[in-house]
Amino acid sequence: MMMKLSRQFTVFGSAIFCVVIFSLYLMLDHLQLDHTKSPNNGGDKLQNGQLSILQDKIDRLERLLSENNEIIANIRDSVINLKESVKDGRGGLDGGNMSQGHYLELLASPPLVLPIDSQDCQFATREFSKPADGVQLLDVYDLLTFDNHDGGVWKQGFDITYQDNEWDSEPLQVFVVPHSHNDPGWLKTFDDYYRDQTQHILNNIVVKLHEDSRRKMIWSEISYFSKWWDNIDNQKRDAVKSLFEQGQLEITTGGWVMPDEANSHYFALIDQLLEGHQWLERNVGVKPQTGWAVDPFGHSPTQAYLLKQAGLANMLIQRVHYSVKKHFASQETLEFFWRQNWDPASSTDILCHMMPFYSYDVPHTCGPDPKICCQFDFKRLPGGRVNCPWRVPPQPITDGNVQQRVQMLLDQYRKKSKLFRTKVVMVPLGDDFRYAEALEWDQQFQNYQKLFDYMNSHPELHVKAQFGTITDYFNALRKLSIEPGHPSASLPVVSGDFFTYADRDDHYWSGYFTSRPFYKRLDRVLESHLRAAEILYSLTLANIQRFGKLNDFPAVENNRLLTEARRNLGLFQHHDAIAGTGKDMVVIDYGTRCHSDMDTLINHELKGLSFSPRSVVVYNPTEQDRTSVVTVYVNTPHVCVITDHGHPVPAQVSAVWDDSTTASTELSFVAQVPALGLGLYQLSTAVSGGAETAEYVFLRQGGELSVNMKHFTVNIPQDASTPLSIHNPHIQIWSSPTTGLMERLKLKENGSEHQIKVEFAWYGTTSNRDKSGAYLFLPDGEAKMYSPARSPVIRVTKGSVFSEITTSFDHVTHTLRLYNVQGVEGQAVEICNLVDIRREFNHEIAMRLASDVDSKDRFFTDLNGFQIQPRRTMAKLPLQANFYPMTSMAYIQDPGTRLTLLTAQSLGSASLVSGQLEVIMDRRLNQDDNRGLGQGVLDNKVTPSTFRLLLEKRGEKPSPLSYPSLLSHVSSLYLNHPLISMAVSTEAQSLSLTAFTPLASSLPCDIHLVNLRSIQSKEDGGGPSDEAALILHRKGFDCAFSNRNTGLLCATTQGKIHTEKLFSELRFQSIIPVSLTLMHTTEGGSSKEEIRLKPMEISTYRVQLT
Repeated sequence: MMMKLSRQFTVFGSAIFCVVIFSLYLMLDHLQLDHTKSPNNGGDKLQNGQLSILQDKIDRLERLLSENNEIIANIRDSVINLKESVKDGRGGLDGGNMSQGHYLELLASPPLVLPIDSQDCQFATREFSKPADGVQLLDVYDLLTFDNHDGGVWKQGFDITYQDNEWDSEPLQVFVVPHSHNDPGWLKTFDDYYRDQTQHILNNIVVKLHEDSRRKMIWSEISYFSKWWDNIDNQKRDAVKSLFEQGQLEITTGGWVMPDEANSHYFALIDQLLEGHQWLERNVGVKPQTGWAVDPFGHSPTQAYLLKQAGLANMLIQRVHYSVKKHFASQETLEFFWRQNWDPASSTDILCHMMPFYSYDVPHTCGPDPKICCQFDFKRLPGGRVNCPWRVPPQPITDGNVQQRVQMLLDQYRKKSKLFRTKVVMVPLGDDFRYAEALEWDQQFQNYQKLFDYMNSHPELHVKAQFGTITDYFNALRKLSIEPGHPSASLPVVSGDFFTYADRDDHYWSGYFTSRPFYKRLDRVLESHLRAAEILYSLTLANIQRFGKLNDFPAVENNRLLTEARRNLGLFQHHDAIAGTGKDMVVIDYGTRCHSDMDTLINHELKGLSFSPRSVVVYNPTEQDRTSVVTVYVNTPHVCVITDHGHPVPAQVSAVWDDSTTASTELSFVAQVPALGLGLYQLSTAVSGGAETAEYVFLRQGGELSVNMKHFTVNIPQDASTPLSIHNPHIQIWSSPTTGLMERLKLKENGSEHQIKVEFAWYGTTSNRDKSGAYLFLPDGEAKMYSPARSPVIRVTKGSVFSEITTSFDHVTHTLRLYNVQGVEGQAVEICNLVDIRREFNHEIAMRLASDVDSKDRFFTDLNGFQIQPRRTMAKLPLQANFYPMTSMAYIQDPGTRLTLLTAQSLGSASLVSGQLEVIMDRRLNQDDNRGLGQGVLDNKVTPSTFRLLLEKRGEKPSPLSYPSLLSHVSSLYLNHPLISMAVSTEAQSLSLTAFTPLASSLPCDIHLVNLRSIQSKEDGGGPSDEAALILHRKGFDCAFSNRNTGLLCATTQGKIHTEKLFSELRFQSIIPVSLTLMHTTEGGSSKEEIRLKPMEISTYRVQLT
């Protein structure tokens, strides 16, 4: 059964994609002229003699564009109708790979075994020694007891002592770093925060920093900064630029937001960083040097890698498990070089500072005693709106008390410095939305300046204190710890990640890995459609420039719409947005922004087709030539599909289920589309010889069934005790006749059979005072098996294109689907769950896979869709601590088998028992968890989640690291980037459309085109320049798995791409290696003729295509 809301997601996502897609397609088609096409492009070649016809078509296209408003009005009506059809329960699009011999193949025949270069297999199996001062986070977890002793004034730490003479030979350097953490949405919406607080903070920065050149400030969120910049005059802009030049104001990180590091995919992390850095380059000429991440709820090495690749030298993190912080503090390893797991040398190292205490607010940053530090937060002076919970207020600094106050504060500074290896200490001075009023600026800066003046004028104190930016601090740190000639100990190397975060007791922040899963799914659909639009837009620009047709295409308007989409997606990567931890009204605002262009931008998205015949354009957003299943809704079962050559295409007519037993009609057909290309298909009515019709079997234990449908063969057997089974060329699965849930799986290639049971389970929340909420997962013990109150309806679908088993429970509709194909998508079981827990009270629902894989206490989850992190389930930790973020996959394995669950949305996952994998699919929680949100999670929606289950036989090649197989990589790619289908409008139906093949062939199997993103012109007007950012990622993969029958038309090439052979018609006029976000030009690097990538490397190139 196609899930009811997945179609709605596709519509929302297509709002972005269809900003450009159809006008791009028409333009690309007309630009092909008489240029020779590659043989698999399909369609007739335009001859020179047809130029006059072409001109007529271009004239017609111009008329169509001028009539755009009328078309959009019609589209708006169709969207309203489409929303109604969603309410009726008609499902969404999805695809699979198919190859059927009696149909003419549009793509070349794939090899039986993928040609893998032997040198490409060495990466995953190599071993390298850990550096002498190296720290691996997995080893730290083994070492720690997590006993949570009371540490005194520093409750989660220990007592810190020092000798008064320790700084006699080298004084303590103190950098106090003023900051204001501005959430782009949390308790208020982005716009409300900006109106009420943020604009005033930024206005004050300009005025108050100019009052005293010793004052400093840092700022992170470009989403706010750019909105403010657009509303200030040139005089104020010049004042801001002078503050940057003088070093008083620093941009840290420089992304559009301070992103969540658990749920965000690396595409979106890069995109929001690129958007921020490009804005800075165009408007203020600033290049950030240091990352600042004080509020994300746990930290990923992926973000460290991206900052390093962008050219940043340093970074700061804060929310780390309190026991890990205590351990790092005791070892003086709070400052370290963060190195990627796979890096044997130091090429990925970035200098990182971990804040040692509970929070980034003033009471927890000057030193270990919050009662004392709070007395130096001068916004809390008596008479203000904020006070100190420890009931000892700050005092204004006067000549009479300055000596005593300096001694108190310097004691904290000295104690804090004892946790680090150098005699330089960093003290943040700020909190959420601080410095909004001029009074606070005066209170903080004037009182601190008095303290600094006293310290610096008394040499016997052996301290130099000053305001500084975070980069000022890192520059001083580097002089003392890294540069030659200094006796200080070198800094350690750390590898691994900082999940799962706990801030106190057993309060693990593993709930937000799943909170608001509806929006987590929406995020990924939007990413896929935005990326597709970016790539096709860039290809179109290159083609129209090549043929001199710039006036025929609305490039400026489409660039504006793409920019808006980038920024809306970027805003949603904020650590209170995709995390699902905002107020209900704020979540609605994020969703509205993601859908903001719906009414004006949706164009030609497929809905129910009536026939006369209709053409369908199919876009392949992946870099691999691809054969996949496309599904459209039709008003008749008598339909056939042909290619633009007139050849028939394998197709299946199935039922779209309004509920478990009534249905309308859909058509699924096999589309073959070249990499990044467009295919064209025609649908028409057929009296005979059309699409095959699916057959159905219905079961329900102990209950009567009435099935209301026509056109389809339906069987309701009397004996419903025989196990259910479906199969395809690669796999056979058996399900329980009672529940319809999978029990066994067989791989046909080697005949091996495995127990893999799908189960559902409930988690409740603890009876203690602190309960689960948007952030925290505090269960009431182990999960309880889901047992429905009534027997479910089970529906078995068997067809020539796909077969599936669907079970309708009260809270979840669960579908197992097999595509009857040879190739990538035929080798996985597709799992779709439509979850509805809107009537529950403090319940979380999980899907569990229980297998015979002997995984013991080990499992693996990905980080941000970029890399795999080994995990270990630990009995010494509470259950909720053993859940980790799963952005794109999780797997378990033993010496002979790997079981991988690929996911199309970020969710929390665990392996609590050997052989098991489980994911939390939705959570409904009736109370706040006391982390500031002030509400529970009660805005649940009917939520689809989609997975692919992959069982692979593996050769035993033990390695300390782990990588997915090539099949797993490509399966994940196809799951997250399905084919996109569009109906050709009736206005354009008479145009002579043909297929479009931009690449000469598929990219190497292990190289992913992350994006081909247009670069905005620096000239006024907001249009695109003639350059684009080409971002490539070479994926690390494990060769110890079968590469047979993948259906792929690619090979591995040791990371080499010959640029002259990349495109079928376009050529590189220039290709310049740059840093990830185009801030810096890379020294040396690739030649114009060849790109070379190391395994795991993400690289960006500034390219000009012609």
